[in-house]
Amino acid sequence: MSWATCYIAPTKTLWQGRADLPDSSCFFQIIQMLNLHASIPPQDKPAFACIGFSCDEGVTRNLGRAGAAEGPKAIREVLAKLPVQRQHIVCYDAGDIACVDGNLEQAQSALAESVNLLLQHGIIPVVLGGGHELAWGHYQGIAKKYPHENLGIVNFDAHFDMRPLLPENKGSSGTPFLQIAHAHEAAKRRFDYNCIGIQRAGNIPLLFATAEAYHARMLLADDVHQSRSEQIFDFIRRVIEQNQIIYLSLCLDVFASPYAPGVSAPQSFGLTPWQVIPLLRQLAESGKIVSYDIAELSPKYDRDHRTAKLAANFIFEIIHHHQF
Repeated sequence: MSWATCYIAPTKTLWQGRADLPDSSCFFQIIQMLNLHASIPPQDKPAFACIGFSCDEGVTRNLGRAGAAEGPKAIREVLAKLPVQRQHIVCYDAGDIACVDGNLEQAQSALAESVNLLLQHGIIPVVLGGGHELAWGHYQGIAKKYPHENLGIVNFDAHFDMRPLLPENKGSSGTPFLQIAHAHEAAKRRFDYNCIGIQRAGNIPLLFATAEAYHARMLLADDVHQSRSEQIFDFIRRVIEQNQIIYLSLCLDVFASPYAPGVSAPQSFGLTPWQVIPLLRQLAESGKIVSYDIAELSPKYDRDHRTAKLAANFIFEIIHHHQF
């Protein structure tokens, strides 16, 4: 199976909005379709590209509740209607990577190729999930473009996602950051993994031990709820100061279930959006983030499109605060 088998070209049909709006008011009016199997034009403006990872296989392997394959579509439909406040940027829809016949590894490889291709052309990827297994494919694309730079990884998540690999070294939505740790270990590359929103009730002792063994840094959800904001900003500041580039991953299950019911593993004691937004802005404004993803939206469990709207609003934040 080749990359062509996994790739689905973008379609404008998901990008709809009000016909009575002035030009360039909302995302549905400015979005451009970008077929990654065609020639990519030179970029003369700052550019972002949404690329979907339509996959449930990792969640299924992790014994979670499936539904994330429909996440990219739901995010696009909400993002389409949001306003655009930033001028002189280009926003692309670069299509989807689909997991065919349960071949997660091939889908992750295809995602890696697509992310690398966008980065090579100076376009900031925003990967739409899909289960958090997308992080392993996403990371591989970043590593192809930036094999030697000091990379800081920031994961907003209730879980470490450092579970042991499955038989035959297969991954799941619970393993991507352990797979990244192994890759850095093999390459003798520094591993700087930073988790924000970790739930003690959501991770067995083995996972805390694994995170400690790989020198992961964490802010528990309890820390965020109870700490002074300056301590949390200092946590982010260290990542910015000690790394040349940053990969930011946002798992929607970091949020409390009233804000994000449509995820594989809802959290009763998760974070609020306004605890995360200032940290995301701090990172985006650093000018060091090279790629973003938003994972674990399962529309079939959503209520009033609440989780899809949350995801779309975080993309709004990314696009309006990212510094080139």
